[in-house]
Amino acid sequence: MKVGFIGLGNMGGPMAANLLREGNEVTGFDLAAPMPEGVSKAASAADAAKGADVVITMLPNGAILRSVAAEVIPAMAPGAVLCDCSTVDVESARAVAEQAAAAGLGALDAPVSGGVGGATNGTLTFMVGGTAAAFDKVKPLFDIMGQKAVHCGEAGAGQAAKICNNMILGVTMIATCEAFALADKLGLDRQKMFDVVSTSSGYSWTMNAYCPAPGVGPKSPADNDYKPGFAAELMLKDLRLSQQAAEAADADTPMGQLAAALYTQFVEQEDGRGMDFSAMLPRFEKRHRT
Repeated sequence: MKVGFIGLGNMGGPMAANLLREGNEVTGFDLAAPMPEGVSKAASAADAAKGADVVITMLPNGAILRSVAAEVIPAMAPGAVLCDCSTVDVESARAVAEQAAAAGLGALDAPVSGGVGGATNGTLTFMVGGTAAAFDKVKPLFDIMGQKAVHCGEAGAGQAAKICNNMILGVTMIATCEAFALADKLGLDRQKMFDVVSTSSGYSWTMNAYCPAPGVGPKSPADNDYKPGFAAELMLKDLRLSQQAAEAADADTPMGQLAAALYTQFVEQEDGRGMDFSAMLPRFEKRHRT
């Protein structure tokens, strides 16, 4: 396919490179990030979108998505699909989908899970909202960039799935880090703690696949001085999106609300910015009961 790719940072760059490697024609645009080798550089977002079968965006937030969509939609050919892989608020995703539909285009909100490693290795999971026809058109590209793509429903459903998933992730990571810090203070060996919990009812992805304790379980950012695989400030962004959505939907999410407050404190008042979100463990190690 002919693909326009807008936003070629840590995630978008390797995603575009994987598409190119599988024989797609990729034209990219980014204000700062370098073009992956072989990707044609466009002079603007609109230029990247011209003549493309699919335009993929990977952007920081909903406001920027709306701005880029307003620029690229008039440049896109009828029948093309605008596929946003950013994590943004549900309202922005739905607004962009309406704008695209009015211009005769398909639109998908398709946020991802899997981090930079998943983007590089082509093992992302896509949570997708939009029409079945648009999903079917982009599915071959999802299959290159990821290991799974789930059509979650109409416009906004992909973002809804992403923020619900990451609310669970943030809450679970905090609980996992609290448990290790408590185990330390009770004199329980971390490896023994892992051996028990990873095969018991406390089993979770944050324990078994992304353990926050260095030297325990599979390799994770904890084994690399908590250099981010998924940065704490990105977790904070997603938790804030979850609470924005919860407020709009009148949903009671006390654990999500508390997780957002704790990551706010960690990122904005402590030393969490630029650290992996699992660096909550050394944070709890230093603290005492209040």
